[in-house]
Amino acid sequence: MGKSDFLTPKAIANRIKAKGLQKLRWYCQMCQKQCRDENGFKCHCMSESHQRQMAIFGQAPDRVVEGFSDEFLEEFLTLLRRAHRSSRVAATVIYNEFIADRHHVHMNSTRWATLTEFVKFLGREGHAKVEDTPKGWFITYIDRDSEQAIKARLKRKRVKSDLAEDERQELMIARQIERAQKAQANGEDADDASADDDLGSEDDEYSGSDEDDQEEQQEDGKEANKPTGKIAIALQRAAPPPKVNPFDDKPKMKFGFEEEEEEVPNKKAKVAGKATDTRRSAIDDLMKEEEKAKERSNRKDYWLCPGIVVKVMSKSLAEKGYYKQKGLVKRVIDKYVGEIEMLESKHVLRVDQDELETVLPQIGGLVRIVNGAYRGSNARLLSVDTERFSAKLQVEKGLYDGKVLKAIEYEDICKVAQ
Repeated sequence: MGKSDFLTPKAIANRIKAKGLQKLRWYCQMCQKQCRDENGFKCHCMSESHQRQMAIFGQAPDRVVEGFSDEFLEEFLTLLRRAHRSSRVAATVIYNEFIADRHHVHMNSTRWATLTEFVKFLGREGHAKVEDTPKGWFITYIDRDSEQAIKARLKRKRVKSDLAEDERQELMIARQIERAQKAQANGEDADDASADDDLGSEDDEYSGSDEDDQEEQQEDGKEANKPTGKIAIALQRAAPPPKVNPFDDKPKMKFGFEEEEEEVPNKKAKVAGKATDTRRSAIDDLMKEEEKAKERSNRKDYWLCPGIVVKVMSKSLAEKGYYKQKGLVKRVIDKYVGEIEMLESKHVLRVDQDELETVLPQIGGLVRIVNGAYRGSNARLLSVDTERFSAKLQVEKGLYDGKVLKAIEYEDICKVAQ
């Protein structure tokens, strides 16, 4: 057995000596070699392998030191995150746990000379919360991953709630349409049954009242296709189910007091008419409230938007020939100033909206609603009331497609460039 064998007393003694922590100043990070004393470190520095590593270091010293620093920081934060994720721990304690691994990146190869300097760096960069106490520096890890996960989850929840609200509104509209179609179909079936069973009995008036109720439900269902929100809920609660007379299929008998029974359906028809008027008045009130709410939210002190045709009313531009000339709004600056391309000269001007005026097209032309409850919608000009300075419109496309708007002021609509 040779002197350098694994089981020789000298080899065992060397392993025992090298088992514990050695001094940091006798460690070579470039060669990843730990020396036990100053003489051993000096001999290592004179070796050929060390000289080759130092030649490599001399070519890019800053890059090498930065690489060791990043590796040291990453391993230190990994240990802190795993072992002391949510606890306050002394810096010396976590550092002793870190250097327990013999193959760790030593601090003498990084840009930090002392542990205090490294701890201050952690606090300055936001990696951990550091505290200077009479007992030394203490570190509390800042869990950035959990914060980002929470923020991402909240953002996904907000997006999902917005999508769910849109889907819920679309589903409500679809149910209203389906309910109206069913009401219409029930009304047609009731008409056919009354024509087939016309036997001259006093119960015919009851069936007539049922048909009236079904026609009223059909009208309510048609009106429920357009409104949404509070109006849809009111319609669902107010619309009664279709009535069915259980005695329609049985033989009719006359007892001699048909005249008295004839007054009962008339009273029921009057009561049903009053109930229908009450429902319609409640729906009208809800529609008016919704209109007022939209008017308050969409009424702004600015109305310019790209794509509309306006008229320049600035008298200061009269000398240059732009007074009462029409132009196309190309761009809006700070909500109140528009870049106007004149239709005749193609010159581009910047004019404040106070010196501009809306333009109306011919009857049947396309306009943009620039202010008010239906702000941003396109509509067709149906008629003009010159005495009241208002117009009648029909909305095109969007949620209010086909809706007719009355008494819209001139200032709230403007011609759309074709």
